[in-house]
Amino acid sequence: MAAKKRTVARQLPWERLGAREREIVEILYSRGDATAAEVLESLASPPSYSAVRGMLALLEQKGYVKHRRDGLRYSYSATVDAKAARGTAVRKLLDTFFGGSPTRAVAALLELPDDGLDAVTVKELQQAVLAARKAGR
Repeated sequence: MAAKKRTVARQLPWERLGAREREIVEILYSRGDATAAEVLESLASPPSYSAVRGMLALLEQKGYVKHRRDGLRYSYSATVDAKAARGTAVRKLLDTFFGGSPTRAVAALLELPDDGLDAVTVKELQQAVLAARKAGR
């Protein structure tokens, strides 16, 4: 039997990140990549510029972030692409709160107040289910 290939997303303990570290990684996911100054601008209650640079360096040492030289500055990005990270996070959410059941998770989403299901949303959900079936999931 072939061994199951582990993805980088599974190897990195995302839940062990501190709140500020998570916020920085989320900024990098939303922007794609960013300089330390751009991360600083995006933080809710920003610390000093040097603190942000230090946190980016620490996140890089831990394997969550990588950098590339962009002229005189560094541009940072997450080491795991957003799709892989999203899949890992959703799987953990499903396992933790819904017994691993996507059906229970979708049912819970449909029960949320103030999120009325309009015809466009229902159509998008139907298309997502059909696409997953075609892909064999």
